[in-house]
Amino acid sequence: MDLSMPGFELVQLKSGAESIRCRKHGETMHVGSGPSTEAAELHVNQQRIVERAVACQVEGNSPFVIWDVGLGPAGNALTTLEALRAIDAPVEIHSFEIDTAVLEFALKHSGALGYMAGWEPVLGELLERGEVQALPHVRWRLHRGDYLDQMCHAPPPSAIYHDPYSPARNPQMWSLEVFRAARERCAPDALLTNYTRSTAVRVTLALAGWAVGLGVATGDKDQTTIAAARAQMLERPLDAIWLRRVRASTNAAAFRGGRYAPGPIREADLRTLEALPQFAGR
Repeated sequence: MDLSMPGFELVQLKSGAESIRCRKHGETMHVGSGPSTEAAELHVNQQRIVERAVACQVEGNSPFVIWDVGLGPAGNALTTLEALRAIDAPVEIHSFEIDTAVLEFALKHSGALGYMAGWEPVLGELLERGEVQALPHVRWRLHRGDYLDQMCHAPPPSAIYHDPYSPARNPQMWSLEVFRAARERCAPDALLTNYTRSTAVRVTLALAGWAVGLGVATGDKDQTTIAAARAQMLERPLDAIWLRRVRASTNAAAFRGGRYAPGPIREADLRTLEALPQFAGR
């Protein structure tokens, strides 16, 4: 990469929406349908954020806590804030990001991106202070640094948006260690959504203690992945057919230690997977 050039560039998607491409990783963010549409379909609507936040308030368990893992250009968080305008239930958004360069780039191009319109002062305060009252009932906090290190500074989440760069480009964020730590920290009603349908990622989530299911279609993806603290929360849990695919797959090895090493699942991991409540006897 030419270091004299910015690390990011604007690109137009097939949908006509503008998004951002990271030159270093060679990846375009929200490549299917654009930042707002993908965030709404994949995270906000699928996780029923508004409905669950209201229920949390009614049950006296407020605030409803969201972990936004991989803040990036803030598409997921801002789409969530737009949805939360309709209610007054207390919510906390905790965004995790090791490098805010892409958000700073996005702010400079907020007019072209569109979804940031009106939120520029809020984003500026978040970057400057690390915390902002984004709406009267929504507090937004930025956790800068390594995700594993920063988890302990955020309350247990009921919703996790897992949206870092892909496993090939950022394997440490898709590791067994990361998913297990998040599972140990999360609330009993937690859901985790992410954009991949990777068998290896789903295996890693399951081994980390999550119940794993088929996520919604979004953009050009016919399915994504959703995980839950309890299997009963999943509408379409992975089943025996998927388990057979794991056994036959040449790319089902769990991610460990921050390494991207595609391959078949280990025999010990397969036995552990088969014994999980979600798959036992199938």
